[in-house]
Amino acid sequence: MPFRHLVAGSTSLSEADVARLGELVAEWQLLADISFADLVLWVPRRTSEKSWPEGHLAIAQIRPMTAATVFTQDVIGDEVHWGARVHIDHALSTGEIVRDTQPEQVGELRIKEETIPVFFQGRVIAVISRHRNIETMRTPSRLELNYREIANHIYRMIAEGSFPVKDSVYLAEAAPRVGDGLVRLNVDGEVMFASPNARSAFSRLGWERDLEGHNLGDVLDFLARKSEGLTPREENWRVSMSGRTLRRDEFENANGVVDFLAIPLTEGENRIGAVVLVHNVTELRRKDRALISKDATIREIHHRVKNNLQTVSALLRLQSRRIEDPNASAAIEEAVRRVASIALVHETLSTSAQDSVQFDEVISKIIQSAVELSTRPNEITISKEGEFGAIPSLVATPLALVITELVHNALEHGVSETGSVVRVSVTREGSMMTASVIDDGTGIPSDFSLEKNTNLGLQIVHTLTLNELAGEIEFIKPSTGTEVRITFPISR
Repeated sequence: MPFRHLVAGSTSLSEADVARLGELVAEWQLLADISFADLVLWVPRRTSEKSWPEGHLAIAQIRPMTAATVFTQDVIGDEVHWGARVHIDHALSTGEIVRDTQPEQVGELRIKEETIPVFFQGRVIAVISRHRNIETMRTPSRLELNYREIANHIYRMIAEGSFPVKDSVYLAEAAPRVGDGLVRLNVDGEVMFASPNARSAFSRLGWERDLEGHNLGDVLDFLARKSEGLTPREENWRVSMSGRTLRRDEFENANGVVDFLAIPLTEGENRIGAVVLVHNVTELRRKDRALISKDATIREIHHRVKNNLQTVSALLRLQSRRIEDPNASAAIEEAVRRVASIALVHETLSTSAQDSVQFDEVISKIIQSAVELSTRPNEITISKEGEFGAIPSLVATPLALVITELVHNALEHGVSETGSVVRVSVTREGSMMTASVIDDGTGIPSDFSLEKNTNLGLQIVHTLTLNELAGEIEFIKPSTGTEVRITFPISR
């Protein structure tokens, strides 16, 4: 919680109090917007609940998106002594909303301050100060009057401890905002007022008449019946958008998609209506579906490439069986192995929603295949040390080929008569990765030179490491065996 460090050691608030204030702050952009006002949240500074407050500490602040701010500087962290802000003192000590205050000159603006107590678990735990430019209050429009009446209702709910509504933080995540569109309902669910943006959203859905005087749920039920091919709902819109309970729902027809958030308004134990925030999300949903379709298409392409590569491997194997020259047959088998390594990468990408490969899965299959294809599978042990993790697809394909060639080279040239142990080791440091293939065989000759070596597999490793992986390759001769180490960046 962003203000937890401010309240620690400065107030007597409990964990439950702080959590409640966190819920309030998560919702109060709505309050600032319908108030056309800056809001500041103050908590009392005192060592215990029974001690008299020394003053107040500003722990949160919000500016309206529907009006100009009255604060050019942030006030979070500011402290005031008891008696310096009598309206805040009064709201905290009495639990009453203070509205009838005299405007004060702040720079070039005349600002009116109102204070609202935040009631929770039988006591006032904080105070909201609301700051408005008095010049903008002189000739309010019908929209502004409705917004302010709704704001006053919600502020009373805060003073009574009934706002935020239970579960509102969860429901309001990425929820519609006041500027997206607002509909005000009476206790029967009929539209008392609809903002211009709300009317535009309903017009997009196909509603060509005025909303006011109509039951909101009936309007949505009518639009649903009018559209063909919609999935039937378990409950009708008259129930879900009645405003009796907090509700988040999305309406879609052939014309568009609109997101709704209904927030009930109460006064004491009585329900007095609701406010429904309306957001036309037609274009957002279209883009979401386009991305989903694109991801599915890419995965399907990887799947088909994998299938085609497997077909190529099968054709090469058929060709190998018809060749009598053992050298030519062995060369084709090596080609089959290399094609299979590339197919493994595409197989993994075909099941992933990301443009990256969980490379440990690929390595496990490469190791398993290498053991099965070796001439002495029961005498060979191949192990892996470390985790490759997620690797970009541009890196995964050449790396799979490099590891495949190094493992098979170790099995071909690093196997002793009594068997062999081959290790694939990997370490990651920041954006760099180091992968090694280590065997316990006879080791490389003292005059070994990769540039002069004619082995096709090692030439492939050399070319891919330098060109595709933009890395370096090193041949190391420990006391026994050989270690081939490649170092390369994993980000592209």
